Amino acid sequence: MSQPSPPPTRSVRRLVGAFLAVALLVGLDLWSKATVMPFLEARMTEFQAFHPGPPPEPELERDSHGHERYPVAGEWLAWMHNLNYGAAFGRGGGIQKILVPGRVLAILVLVILVLRAPPHRPVYLCALVLVLSGALGNLYDNLFYEPLIPHPDKPFGPVRDFIDVYFAVWDWHFATFNVADACISVGVGLLLLSTLLAPKEEALQATAEEPKP
Repeated sequence: MSQPSPPPTRSVRRLVGAFLAVALLVGLDLWSKATVMPFLEARMTEFQAFHPGPPPEPELERDSHGHERYPVAGEWLAWMHNLNYGAAFGRGGGIQKILVPGRVLAILVLVILVLRAPPHRPVYLCALVLVLSGALGNLYDNLFYEPLIPHPDKPFGPVRDFIDVYFAVWDWHFATFNVADACISVGVGLLLLSTLLAPKEEALQATAEEPKP
């Protein structure tokens, strides 16, 4: 027996809210990249040719591994410049011609999934919104971002990463990431959670639709 469709007004409002959230998250990602990366580049040794004269204050700190970092919260959280030509954690940079079209296809699939998301599965919809936002933010960099020092062998631009987490107890830096990456990671976690919650949500939906005596 097919489930009754939700009222059209509620469905439209839900979709508008979902895509508005996507726009806000993508905007936050692009704004943070456009703000932090020039801040770091103006202070980095690698880009001194583009910023003659002494680096502006505050200067970056160089850690024991030679990384130039701007501490945000002690030693464990900082901003650190990184351009990622590959996929997650910098892997796959040599196959950009496959990665970038794959991201475009994934975004199209995610948009369809958002449009078709069941109204009684809010966690699932939230997960899709997060993953879609992150994918769009990083795809923007691939298609439109031009680094100060271009890579002649790469057909697409790099993704801008700047959030650096350092674990002093192991003397280890987690791979630098950005707001878009964080959205994708949290979204994937919520997708797994929504899979576990699906039977309970289906049961609640069936109970709500039972005719009252």
